[in-house]
Amino acid sequence: MSAPKKVRATAKLLVALSLENGQLSEARVRDVLVWFDQKPPTHAAAVLREYHRLVSREIARSRARIEYSGALAGGAVPSIVAELSKLYGRPISALSVENPALVAGVRVSIGDDVFERSIAAQLESLAGATA
Repeated sequence: MSAPKKVRATAKLLVALSLENGQLSEARVRDVLVWFDQKPPTHAAAVLREYHRLVSREIARSRARIEYSGALAGGAVPSIVAELSKLYGRPISALSVENPALVAGVRVSIGDDVFERSIAAQLESLAGATA
């Protein structure tokens, strides 16, 4: 097995050890890093970079970025989070960010998925249709 393959395989194993009930566990990540510090594997720097990349990707899979313009109704964010958790079949956390460029509406990004219902998106769609 080549070095890059060993690096990826080791990093994937470390990520698997960092999961608890299919979810990334802060305590397990800490334990993996303590182990890593005590017994660094071959190509330690490369393994650590790949582990960081995979952990960041795992975090992004379970965090929704909810962008909005103007005020959101009080129960909007919990409602969106509940629907996303149901859709993805795992707990989702949320980060709410005001984005005046949306004009009105909401854009939700989770991992590589983007759901958007905003005036800006509708205007962009119309502009593309007439061009």
